Amino acid sequence: MRILYAVQATGNGHITRARAMLPAMQQAGISVDFLFSGRPREQLFDMQCFGDFQHYQGFTFKTESGSVKRWQTLKAARASQFIADVRSIDLSGYDLLLNDFEPVTAWAAKRQKLPSLGLAHQYALRYHLPGTRKAFWLKSAIDTFTPLDRYLGVHWQAFDQPILPPLLALDATRTTPSLDQPKPYVLVYLPFELTEQVVIWLQSMPDYSFKLYADVPEAADLENVMLRPLSRETFPGDLHQSGGVICNTGFGLCSEALMLGKKILTKPLSGQIEQYSNACILEQMQRATVMRVFDKQLALHWLEQPNVRPVVYPDVAQHLARWLKADADLQGTKLVAEVWQEVKLHSV
Repeated sequence: MRILYAVQATGNGHITRARAMLPAMQQAGISVDFLFSGRPREQLFDMQCFGDFQHYQGFTFKTESGSVKRWQTLKAARASQFIADVRSIDLSGYDLLLNDFEPVTAWAAKRQKLPSLGLAHQYALRYHLPGTRKAFWLKSAIDTFTPLDRYLGVHWQAFDQPILPPLLALDATRTTPSLDQPKPYVLVYLPFELTEQVVIWLQSMPDYSFKLYADVPEAADLENVMLRPLSRETFPGDLHQSGGVICNTGFGLCSEALMLGKKILTKPLSGQIEQYSNACILEQMQRATVMRVFDKQLALHWLEQPNVRPVVYPDVAQHLARWLKADADLQGTKLVAEVWQEVKLHSV
């Protein structure tokens, strides 16, 4: 079996899923090639494991100061280039397209009649989840963005739908954190915010230390803020050692924090329905504190709270790779039921 795995690279959570799936698919005897779109190639980092991957422009949201800029997003969407890419890509050598919210290959597969399967957090939003009640258009928008034959969502709960638990590289998350031992710093990752604004906010809480990962050329220590450049090599270890996580409400990092038993203070990206829904669900699960703006008093209260017990998710990637290889249970009904039976959701 030869699969093209196409990934929306705007968020690191999509790439994290691909990192988890790669060794599982190789162990299952599946030949896989990778394609990424949605972020300039030069902005992708630590991609060596994916080999000689393909890259296309695709589509992405334009953001500024923590909000989606709709007009800038539309202006950046080069429709003529997208159509040309859809027509030019050759999928004839593949048995299946595995698609993580990537539009170029989704439309190309539809055009070339290649069987396709969607695997992404966004596909959970095709169903009625908390925080999406007013977004009646969401399912049709997702299906139009990536028209595929089948869809498997990924989320923290199943919601009685074809939704799997988070797919993460489990060797980076197997740990038993202490609930009482003090930690030296809080990890901060807010890629959609202005770095200068984040630093000023963190410096207003001088009794606490923060390690802030941002798009900067080199490391710097700014009073109580340790500013660090983006790195997949050092980030997981710093996440392990942290006393909590402050982040936007993307699915990937919040999932890692849940599995590591880290308390979460999260700021959903304004105007982004996915992050708003994620925030609603985390609040309902009592697994995060949500802030709409940079709120110092809320942060100080959160900083005084202990860490939480980890959520134990199974090795979803191994289950999924074996399921792909077997090419049975096409809608994934048995797969979803079996995987969720292995989840251990401890009380907070």
